[in-house]
Amino acid sequence: MKTDFTEDQLKSPAIQRSNEILRSCVHCGFCTATCPTYQVLGDELDSPRGRIYLIKDMLENDRDPDPETVKHIDRCLSCLACMTTCPSDVHYMHLVDHAREYIEDRYQRPLFERVLRWTLARILPYPNRFRVAMLGAKIAKPFKWALPDARLRAMVEMAPKTIPPVSRNDDPQTFPAREKPVKRVALMTGCAQKALNTDINDATIRLLTRLGCEVVVAKGAGCCGALTHHMGKTTESHATAAHNIRAWTAEMDGDGLDAIVINTSGCGTTVKDYGHMFRTEALAEDAARVSDIAMDVSELLMQLDLPEGTPKDTRVAYHAACSLQHGQQIKTHPKTLLKNAGFEVVEPADAHLCCGSAGTYNLMQPAISKQLKTRKVQTLEAKSPDIIATGNIGCMMQIGSGTGVPVVHTVELLDWATGGPKPPALRE
Repeated sequence: MKTDFTEDQLKSPAIQRSNEILRSCVHCGFCTATCPTYQVLGDELDSPRGRIYLIKDMLENDRDPDPETVKHIDRCLSCLACMTTCPSDVHYMHLVDHAREYIEDRYQRPLFERVLRWTLARILPYPNRFRVAMLGAKIAKPFKWALPDARLRAMVEMAPKTIPPVSRNDDPQTFPAREKPVKRVALMTGCAQKALNTDINDATIRLLTRLGCEVVVAKGAGCCGALTHHMGKTTESHATAAHNIRAWTAEMDGDGLDAIVINTSGCGTTVKDYGHMFRTEALAEDAARVSDIAMDVSELLMQLDLPEGTPKDTRVAYHAACSLQHGQQIKTHPKTLLKNAGFEVVEPADAHLCCGSAGTYNLMQPAISKQLKTRKVQTLEAKSPDIIATGNIGCMMQIGSGTGVPVVHTVELLDWATGGPKPPALRE
């Protein structure tokens, strides 16, 4: 694609990167075949190719975003299925992230929307605040019909039946390996996950220490910054990410780390991109070091001596989180691990399509999100599974709200298969 940025514009590192991405696009249209919003809405401007044209026009002309452009950019899930499909390796993620930052800086949203986004940015990344908000949402559930906005109703509906007690395993500490130590790893405990489901980190710690890992929960680490990053709130996202970088490099420079392990794939995609996010900042070198050793828990488990399990006569439908299969290009590890652990693993039709969770998308775009959830649940239930497994808390909450089949994290099943307790969701 031909671009016409001026020399002055190209002095900006962000414009330079977007220019590279735009020039790599040959507008072939392959991306439209796998874009969930294009399939649902049928509008070219709600496809990656259409959004690329909108972003190009906005950036080249250095113009303030108009409501139409903002609407179509906001409708993007950032599922990154287009990046998996693209034959030209167009790095759509960096382009749409730049567009969102540009919109945040130069577009005045309606007051209610500004308040809504401000509220989400100050609640979801903070586990204690999130717990209080979920308690309020539970109280409000019987009255959700009276709420005037679909987004408010979606937020109330998000509240789980039970809010788990705080797990002290998430506090800064070190868990020694149960066997001869083979690796020393830092576990990213996350933010929203600590409030929504404490079983995931607990199972991860049990499993990794059983397999010979010394597991460190680093002091000062917290939210990865993904939620605010995808809202275009760069200052806020970089501030929280910087805490992680400093916390983990302190461990790397101390007793050393073999890996930073992440069990929420949306966070993993962001942490692996820290090197790019901080490329022009003082933390550039340390950010790159962190990105270099960040890995999804399934990647780490493939390096460890995970014993084969005995057949459990349990049919597991595996849902591939977009941030894992498209963002990190990890497609086979979770399925291989589950099969080796003794589970029968099946996949739904159109496994490449998003479930509609996508960070805050199910809260900000509830109508589209619900259509995608319905599609995903139907394809999963068509496989008649005993359990649905996935590697991302957002997907777990989204799919779990639409099915009666138990939804658990992949690592919970692997922990169970290798000597850990049966996942709580399967005991109900």
